[in-house]
Amino acid sequence: MASKLWEKSVTVDHDVESYTVGRDREMDLYLAPYDVLGSMAHITMLESIGLLTADELHTLLDALRDIYRGIEQGEFIIEDDVEDVHSQVELMLTRRLGDIGKKIHSGRSRNDQVLVDLKLFIRSRIEDVVKAATRLFDTLIAQSDRYKDVLMPGYTHLQVAMPSSFGLWFGAYAESLVDDLTVLRGAYDVTNRNPLGSAAGYGSSFPLDRMMTTDLLGFDSMDYNVVYAQMGRGKTERIVSQALAGIASTIGKLAYDACMFNSQNFGFIKLPDEYTTGSSIMPHKKNPDVFELTRAKCNKLQALPYEITLITNNLPSGYFRDLQLIKENFLPAFDSMIAIIDMVEAMVSSIKVNTDILSDERYRLMFSVEEVNRLAREGMPFRDAYKKVGLDIENGCFIAPDKVSHTHAGSIGNLCNDRIKALYGKVLSEFKFDTYHEAFARLLGRENAD
Repeated sequence: MASKLWEKSVTVDHDVESYTVGRDREMDLYLAPYDVLGSMAHITMLESIGLLTADELHTLLDALRDIYRGIEQGEFIIEDDVEDVHSQVELMLTRRLGDIGKKIHSGRSRNDQVLVDLKLFIRSRIEDVVKAATRLFDTLIAQSDRYKDVLMPGYTHLQVAMPSSFGLWFGAYAESLVDDLTVLRGAYDVTNRNPLGSAAGYGSSFPLDRMMTTDLLGFDSMDYNVVYAQMGRGKTERIVSQALAGIASTIGKLAYDACMFNSQNFGFIKLPDEYTTGSSIMPHKKNPDVFELTRAKCNKLQALPYEITLITNNLPSGYFRDLQLIKENFLPAFDSMIAIIDMVEAMVSSIKVNTDILSDERYRLMFSVEEVNRLAREGMPFRDAYKKVGLDIENGCFIAPDKVSHTHAGSIGNLCNDRIKALYGKVLSEFKFDTYHEAFARLLGRENAD
């Protein structure tokens, strides 16, 4: 049986161990490749300050690269009697290399190990979310351009209000993703700082070169104050989950619109049959279950920042085991977010738009403002024009215009999609994911790989 890294002469009660470990082994599988990369950077630094010989470093790096390949191939497991991913990696090294494997923990604690693992994991998963969001953004812009001339009612208070268009509707959600991406980029900046070397939260008497590990892992900078580095546990997750919640809010609103617009009472869009389900009793039904579940999944993601807040907001500085529980919903949240985005992107690309909505008499009065503005352009004071059109509607003699002519920026006739795309591209370019990819390639000896 493998002993705990911290275990001395007293064996922990089995029930206590099960209670405290919880789902940590399962959650730590998300972190395994990053634990290996963090260890590779750490031991490279240890050799530079004389705590490992060059031969020991070479031997350890070769073994860690083998473990990393095993993780990539799905062969890595955390054994039943092993507490966490850190212990498993160290155990594998020790079995293979003997006492050399025990040297990798010098100058660090499991506290800063899990901190760096989480930062590396989050950074990589943010990139995956950005790629998925970009696919959805591109699809929304394409649909906005495709249907830019198809008018639809706009609503305020769920009452028919003014003319809108599918160009505006699709494009609005694309621009919403620009702001969501901006917030996510801020979360990426918070994530992209190195906590390694903070040890248990109070530093180390070893002369650790923290700037070296920062560079080796492709971080922008380090978390300088070692106490703050430990305080970042939970805070980083909360900030990132808030950014994910922003994307979820955008998509959840889109899902609500789609469910409503697909209903027979609206009939603005038709969802592809393969994305709808039937009723067990009503043979005519085609239910928008995918968008309904999307709406609920997005609401769950929007609850995540509050869950993390409730775990962390009554903790003083320093490490506490409470923080372990954040992993359980936070780590899988990225998979959930990406699955949502990909499903919505597929549905949005297949939506069929009703191009003849405005032939319905119910929408005639949405052109009232157009008539008020026409009279004002011809010289009638706006309030007089408003009153005249209102009286015409009351008397049943209002004649709706047969066309809409909007040219100002961001309106029906001038969507500004090119500017929205440029703004999205600017935010996208600021992530600079290549920096950490290049750092990882150097650690893994894959600099020249295609």
